[in-house]
Amino acid sequence: MGDADSAGLERLDRGTCYALLRSVPIGRIVFTEGALPAIQPVNFVLDGDDVIIRTGMGSKLAAATRSAVVAFEADRFDEDSLTGWSVVLVGRAEAVTGEQERTRLAALGLTPWAPGERPHYIRVRPEIVRGRRVPPQRAGG
Repeated sequence: MGDADSAGLERLDRGTCYALLRSVPIGRIVFTEGALPAIQPVNFVLDGDDVIIRTGMGSKLAAATRSAVVAFEADRFDEDSLTGWSVVLVGRAEAVTGEQERTRLAALGLTPWAPGERPHYIRVRPEIVRGRRVPPQRAGG
């Protein structure tokens, strides 16, 4: 169990953050589009510590994330127990261009949920990993 931040949320260590990320299929990528912040839900897979997503040709996401610093967030919350967690990764996004690497990533089983062709892979290499968890509430408080 990690220490608490000023809001009373449990800070999660890197290993716990990645274990939690592996437990969910959907996250959100935050990027800059036309000098404004943009966010898009995506399904993803982890390749080691890197986040891999797929996108279509000429998509705004593909264009905006070329060698850009992005954030990636995933979470899970339970309204009944008032518990949950959130993990945020910040790093540089890059298009995967090598055919051998694309073939290897295809074997990871990342199938886009959204309709349409999504032949391009984007890799996010995290430099910052932060996680917070809302601990179970104790009776009376």
